Amino acid sequence: MERPDLAPYIGRMPDTNFAIFDTAIAPCGIVWNARGLTGVQLPKKDEAATRARVQQRYPSAIEATPLPLAAEAIEGIVALLRGEPRDLTGIAIDNTLTPDFNAKVYAITRRVPPGKTITYGEIATQLGDKLLARDVGVALGENPCPLVMPCHRVLAANGKPGGFSAAGGVVTKLKLLSIEGAQPGGPTLFDRLPLETRQSTRG
Repeated sequence: MERPDLAPYIGRMPDTNFAIFDTAIAPCGIVWNARGLTGVQLPKKDEAATRARVQQRYPSAIEATPLPLAAEAIEGIVALLRGEPRDLTGIAIDNTLTPDFNAKVYAITRRVPPGKTITYGEIATQLGDKLLARDVGVALGENPCPLVMPCHRVLAANGKPGGFSAAGGVVTKLKLLSIEGAQPGGPTLFDRLPLETRQSTRG
């Protein structure tokens, strides 16, 4: 059934393309149209699985050579994942279909620089109601462009990692924070994991 919320855009949506690219942690995917990025795919088990997930999420997207806006995003993501404190706030994102509340959450999240963190509650407070923390978490779980909209930098109270919807879950979140050198609360975030999990994330 056709979604009524998409009706105003039928026939006017720009073409969507994607590309798979190598990073220090594994191949990632990026999806874009003429307005900006529409998706970033963190690594799955291998390049084929990452490509398959992109195609599942964006069935109309066509693999293509990145346009300048996508090439800029790829270069920034690659740099960030090799440990450079790269600022990705200038990368355009197509928010056409993003709910207003989510867009406000993402705007705050994008202002958090590499190596720093913020909590769900702090974002909720900036939105005017600390009781919105759970809604903030839901919005971040729907984030289509991780890394560019850095939901991995958002923690639960008392420095606990909270959730992460990308492949690998909280282990991936902690790995990304470790790459960026984020160490809220004294010990590194990895020191809060069970020994076997710490070893697997450092391997």
